[in-house]
Amino acid sequence: MSASSATRLALVTGGLGGLGTEICRQLAQAGRRVIAADLPASEARLAAFGEATAAFGDAIRYEALDVSDHEACVAMIGHHEREHSGVDILVNAAGITRDASLRKMTPAQWHDLMRVNLDGVFNTSHAVVEGMTARGFGRIVNISSVNGQTGQFGQVNYSAAKAGVHGFSMALARETARKGVTVNTVSPGYCDTPMVAAVPAEIRAQIIAGIPVGRLGQPADIARAVTFLTADDAGYLTGVNLPVNGGYFMSF
Repeated sequence: MSASSATRLALVTGGLGGLGTEICRQLAQAGRRVIAADLPASEARLAAFGEATAAFGDAIRYEALDVSDHEACVAMIGHHEREHSGVDILVNAAGITRDASLRKMTPAQWHDLMRVNLDGVFNTSHAVVEGMTARGFGRIVNISSVNGQTGQFGQVNYSAAKAGVHGFSMALARETARKGVTVNTVSPGYCDTPMVAAVPAEIRAQIIAGIPVGRLGQPADIARAVTFLTADDAGYLTGVNLPVNGGYFMSF
């Protein structure tokens, strides 16, 4: 038996990040119980997360997880399968950058990024899919990037991984569609994050000038799309790549 909508459990990887935190908040607002899974964090970072999510009480909690560790993913999700109702919603938002042009990129920069950004999606999805299909309900949303659609100078590794995320989503969507499990991708554009804030002001102005809506995205813009795709009544949406980029990149 699947859980009712009021008790569904959502796991958000990268849950302590700016984007992950807002996804946790909006899922909790939608009535989900939420686990923010992230690497072991400092007391200061955990305190900031606790402050940002305090309004939701124990509906949001943190658990340490390295998504690049398959055994750790299996152990965490297995625990929730055995002890609770299982993970009904998975949002793969964990990601890193290791930017360099291909000529200067080291094998470590390639493999470190792939282990988190692409292997991590496999590891968590692999661990949840059996329980979801057995219960006849599941929502998986994988966070990609506009750069997975367009490519980006100095991000051969990142662009390849993020394009792979949507290929993964489409294939898994076909495997699980008749079992009540949807698998979709959200591809953010340039958002108001510390990474973008660190870009020189003149470059940031050029980026914003190329965005038709005239502003950077906010974490809430991305989280809203995730909440939409994970709704109980979103069962006819699967294999979708939902761009949230202010019109920066448009395609069929």
